Amino acid sequence: MHGKISNGDSSRRPGNRRLTELDALRGIGAISVVLFHLTTRFPQMFPDADHVPVTFWAGEYRVLLFFALSGFAIFFTLDRIETVMDFAVNRFARLFPAYWATLPLVLAFVWMGDVDRLQIPAVAELANITMLQGFLYLPAIDGAYWTLTVELGFYASMLGLWLLLGRKLDRLEPMLLPWLGLKILMYVWQGMPSRIAMVLTLQFLPYFVIGMLYYRIWAGQRSWQQQAPYFAAALGVLAVTEMRDMLVVGFLLVGLFGLVLAGVLRFIAVRPLLWFGAISYPLYLVHENIGFVILLKAQAAGLDHWSALALALAIIVPLATVLHYGVEMPAGRWIVARWSAHRRARAAEARADPVPAIKNS
Repeated sequence: MHGKISNGDSSRRPGNRRLTELDALRGIGAISVVLFHLTTRFPQMFPDADHVPVTFWAGEYRVLLFFALSGFAIFFTLDRIETVMDFAVNRFARLFPAYWATLPLVLAFVWMGDVDRLQIPAVAELANITMLQGFLYLPAIDGAYWTLTVELGFYASMLGLWLLLGRKLDRLEPMLLPWLGLKILMYVWQGMPSRIAMVLTLQFLPYFVIGMLYYRIWAGQRSWQQQAPYFAAALGVLAVTEMRDMLVVGFLLVGLFGLVLAGVLRFIAVRPLLWFGAISYPLYLVHENIGFVILLKAQAAGLDHWSALALALAIIVPLATVLHYGVEMPAGRWIVARWSAHRRARAAEARADPVPAIKNS
């Protein structure tokens, strides 16, 4: 749920319109994930608790939509960076302010709610500050945060490709084939070190690839015909390594993004969905454990399951909104602005104080 598609001028390319439909899809995905966790995941975690008689099965597959969206959106960062530090600062500014603001909130809810099922060891809580808990094989403060490990692995892999191939990533598509091949290797080699698979994002790689391929079409860098073999490769890898439902999702994502680029889905770009798309990251951060605690305590206080769900949503959504407008946006902009000012100052110093020429004695 990380990184918006519509991001000022960076989301525009000559001859291509702004794809607000993808922001709307992010909003639909965010709503689906929240409802899935609060209606379906909640009774799985707390089978003795009262819960609404609804199973929102589709929520678990919406995560794959977010991975495809991340594959599309990563180029908005790669296209405007010049150094590794540019990339690191950009991603830090995007992920960490809202994340750090949310961690104490989640811990406070779990602690005050006294929900043993949601508590983790102190060493794991400290590891969560780094966002690297998944790579350390430690539990996350919130169960939904497992996707952060996937996203960080994807960022590391894409930065590696950017360093290897150069800023324009001209030979990106041919490099996707051996990368996808590593997913097949993981499937046949059960002993592949799990950290390698995590850093290379092998489990969910085809979904990221679908988004990447569509970005290149949208940006005018590749044609549909040129990308067709790579779409087939991504879907073929899913067919070999995953269950049928995961392959079906792959086909659906290829079709969905195709409809977006064709302009067929413009009707979904309505304000409510765009708004949920905008707050999707903080909503992702606050909805699960905080929602679970609210459901448990509301029912303990005598509320029926529907009222408890309404109360949870009435707290979670405004909280995510406050985090988005009060932390995520201003902090991210401040960090990027400070880094840009630092780079300009360094460049000015270099121009004002050039290295003196060595004179012969």
